[in-house]
Amino acid sequence: MKKMKRYYKKGMWAIAAAVVLGASACTKNFELYNTDNTGISPDDLKGDFNDVRSFLVQAQRSVINFSNGGDPNSYQVQQNLNADCYSGYFMSPTNFAGGQNNLSYSLITGWNEEPFKVAYLNLMSNVNRLRQNGIDKDYPAVWAVAQIVQITGMSRVTDIYGPIPYSKAGSDKNNIAYDSQEDVYKRFFLELDSAGTNLRNQINGVNQPLPFSFANSDLVYDGDFTKWLQFANSLRLRLAMHIVKVAPELAKQEAEKALNPANGGVITGNAGNMLVKTTGTGISNPLVFIATNWADIRAGASIISYMNGYQDPRIGKYFDKSTDTKFSERYQGIRIGSTVDKPEYVTYSNLNVSGPNPSFTLRTPVQLMTAAEVYFLRAEAALRGFANAGGTAQALYEQGVNISMAQWGVNAGSYLTDNTSKPAAFVDPKNSAANAPAPSDITVRWDDAATEATKMERIITQKWIAMFPEGQEAWTEFRRTGYPKLFPVVNNFSGGVINSTTQIRRLPFALNEYNTNRAEVEKAITLLKGPDNGATRLWWDVQ
Repeated sequence: MKKMKRYYKKGMWAIAAAVVLGASACTKNFELYNTDNTGISPDDLKGDFNDVRSFLVQAQRSVINFSNGGDPNSYQVQQNLNADCYSGYFMSPTNFAGGQNNLSYSLITGWNEEPFKVAYLNLMSNVNRLRQNGIDKDYPAVWAVAQIVQITGMSRVTDIYGPIPYSKAGSDKNNIAYDSQEDVYKRFFLELDSAGTNLRNQINGVNQPLPFSFANSDLVYDGDFTKWLQFANSLRLRLAMHIVKVAPELAKQEAEKALNPANGGVITGNAGNMLVKTTGTGISNPLVFIATNWADIRAGASIISYMNGYQDPRIGKYFDKSTDTKFSERYQGIRIGSTVDKPEYVTYSNLNVSGPNPSFTLRTPVQLMTAAEVYFLRAEAALRGFANAGGTAQALYEQGVNISMAQWGVNAGSYLTDNTSKPAAFVDPKNSAANAPAPSDITVRWDDAATEATKMERIITQKWIAMFPEGQEAWTEFRRTGYPKLFPVVNNFSGGVINSTTQIRRLPFALNEYNTNRAEVEKAITLLKGPDNGATRLWWDVQ
């Protein structure tokens, strides 16, 4: 994090770490954002550009919360130093704010509001520009893609905060109202209905052919509307499963709609993976940039524990071995919330960025959904007795593992028949206070005689391994299911607010919203049904 390093040299962390970060370290266009509570001003919507490609490309880039300047500071504070680590995938070797930061539950204001800022300033504003330019009426299939991009991005935002401005976002009124998370989700499903209809009409020749090449505007599927439709159905399935505990009937209805073959199908092969391209876009893969250019992120203890214990053949595709000369070469993670010193911990396992054929380079597309995730979603649907799952829970579970292995180019071997290997205990060779016993005793091989809870843990654990490195969805899955079982933070500096065992459930609302939209934020807190802190559960996060 380049600007953070400058502040370290000035010694400003000791004065006011949160103010420094919130005001100037890792936000872009902050003055513009600060003038409007959603980041969308009326002037934004008059069409500074008339180029469909420009708006749609910027919206797609914003889904990964990578601000348009080519600098991944934004991605780092909104996802990498939050959800990526809360999911068990990563931990930073860098001692930000003297260890008093989000990784130890001392939540920093500037980090907490970054997802909100990017969502409205970069994502919603560009989608609204498309609408203002008449794309919804002139080119409904293109508008459908814009809607799907918006839902993809905004579902991540509501799953960070809970209530958010959505139905009124883009309005030129002051005091933009927040919607409850329940209403936001219901609106997502309605928008997916509209998008699905428009895509099917385009695919089936009901709509007129586009007078331009849509491929030039598409950073994901090269203009293939069939793949966009399959992703939309897969996204619907994901969102349906998010709410299965709090709204089981609605979840069942939406999941079965997603899985109904008449609606166009879901992602079934790795060619349909939702990957945002970086080549030719002017951006780098932000996670790889942070790991290599800044060396600010390394493997988390939880995922290393599971993959080492299972002898998972993907581990060498995900990570490099440690380079530390003080202990033997191995896959070594850092436990979240550990007391770290960068020279001592930067030598722990990095992403697989070395060797002749590394999995991760600055040009690697950013992964948001894979076929493997969809198979595991279908396995859960089958376990719950939903229609159209397309197989038994066991068959879909095993397909999920196998297609993930294929995605990473490894041989599954006897992985699926292994009924003895379990997650490993964690040992930090430089800090015994971080050592911990194995987080779970779940094995890989399916057992149809197991309890429903064991079957669910098995599905979600393998799903979590397969979704790497997409930490935002992995954190959501952990919160909604309790799986996989993750190591808690070593140091909890929340002042007793966040329970180490329960772990963090959300991020607080943006400070800028308190400053410019306080009355609506206070209403949002009533919708949240709990205090605005990291311990309050979201609508779908029921015990």
